[in-house]
Amino acid sequence: MRDWDKEEGAEDPDTDGEELVSLALDWDWHVRRAVANNPCVPVEILRDLAKDRVQWVREAVAASPGADREILDMLATDDDGFVRAAVALNQKTSPEALAELSYDETMDFDYSLSKNRYIVMEAVAKNPNSPEEVVRTLSEHAEEGVRAAAVANPGVPEDVLSNRKTDLSWSVRRGVARSPTSTADILVHLAQDRIQDVRAAVAANPNTPTSALASLAADRDVEIRTAVAANPSADGETLAILSRDWSWKVRERVAKNPATPEELVRKLAGDPDQSVGKAARARQEADRI
Repeated sequence: MRDWDKEEGAEDPDTDGEELVSLALDWDWHVRRAVANNPCVPVEILRDLAKDRVQWVREAVAASPGADREILDMLATDDDGFVRAAVALNQKTSPEALAELSYDETMDFDYSLSKNRYIVMEAVAKNPNSPEEVVRTLSEHAEEGVRAAAVANPGVPEDVLSNRKTDLSWSVRRGVARSPTSTADILVHLAQDRIQDVRAAVAANPNTPTSALASLAADRDVEIRTAVAANPSADGETLAILSRDWSWKVRERVAKNPATPEELVRKLAGDPDQSVGKAARARQEADRI
């Protein structure tokens, strides 16, 4: 039977080092995993737990921000794919190890998507420490999940995003639309995408030009108009149009948007919908402070 109190103590940052040493030797692997999850666990304990017989403990070590490169290099060659995937996600993993892991073809079935996914490759593709050439290569992978992970990398090169804006997979194009480094030209192109989720991502991106936001403000989909209404880059004219939208959700987002002019907020404070009026009055109150 699991000892939840012991696990809670093992994860507690305030638990002293001597107690953690004892807990790291506990017979229950749940407790040992909890020690590995402790943000203040000493690296010496992590080094021992990296050799644990239970995969879930080693996976927790691989994901720990306290793991050093020696530990991560060792776990990068672990027999278990989930452990290697955790190493691939860890931002302390060396570029050299990430380059090696980029060839790892371990797959796992994703029940939410009803398909297999390359769990290690996707993790490498997302890691901001991955070398540029690795991200470039993975952005051209045959599997859309790997390409989508690559365009989500915060260090993805601009030309990769430009190339992927016409990807056959809408999930990849959505990733490009979400990227904080996508240029105005890329976002203008994706604002006309046939897939709602892609346009919604463009509508929410603060880098989207005002002209594209104005176009999306007239989109037939209410979720897209709501995203535009919440975008701090939307201009006053677009927000004025959206403040008269039939959907209370859109008008409420206009009221909450810090870019909405005071005059519009004042009008929305008298909106017949209770949620909209409340949001506008809360915004007025915040502006007075």
